[in-house]
Amino acid sequence: MRYQRPLAQIAVADCTVIIPTYNEADNIVQLIPQVLAHPRCRVLVVDDGSPDGTGALVERIAREEPRVGLLSRPGKLGLGTAYIDGFRRALAEDAQLIIEMDADFSHDPGYLPALIDAASTQYDLVLGSRYVRGGGTTDWGLSRKLISRGGNLYAGIILGLPVADATGGYRCYRRGLLEAINLDAVRSNGYAFQIEMVYRARAAGARIGEVPIIFPDRRVGKSKMSRRIVLEALINVWRLRFGLI
Repeated sequence: MRYQRPLAQIAVADCTVIIPTYNEADNIVQLIPQVLAHPRCRVLVVDDGSPDGTGALVERIAREEPRVGLLSRPGKLGLGTAYIDGFRRALAEDAQLIIEMDADFSHDPGYLPALIDAASTQYDLVLGSRYVRGGGTTDWGLSRKLISRGGNLYAGIILGLPVADATGGYRCYRRGLLEAINLDAVRSNGYAFQIEMVYRARAAGARIGEVPIIFPDRRVGKSKMSRRIVLEALINVWRLRFGLI
């Protein structure tokens, strides 16, 4: 199915910000009010049974704030499936724009208006990009910089992706694009998920744009990056290239 753009641009959007969580109690109670400060946004937290009580905290907030929702899952099922489940809930609730966002403040809520504006007026998928003019990273060691830069170069060359930052997780989709992508066919579940979604968006004929963001290291807790996640990304790029997923 090829994505058909609406004839008129979206003037006013109901925007759902999907935030996957696992042990993010220290961050999520601070993050939600900053997202809700943008009146076009609502929050959907997808919590994977966090032992630290993240889900219970969000549930308490949701009882008082109608713009907050919680999707509870029984355990750690992966980043990709968290977003797929979130996409389906957001689409069922008539969201016109759907944003991916981390819970750890590496994704500054202050960039939400730029993502929303670009998706409302120009693009079907807007990437918050570390690697376009005005973007960047802070607090990263050399090895992490090399992995990130190298991963983007690797995916871009093999898949022919016309973007600078295919691995970033701060992005905004138009509703129509997610409806055009067969979400049941998405197989990547770690950070390769982000690459696969850009690849599938391009295959659907989407207009893809990038807006610069500064990406600091997380404030609290530990990164969920692992060797398994990196290996999945390395392998799945080739599987996508040869139509195996």
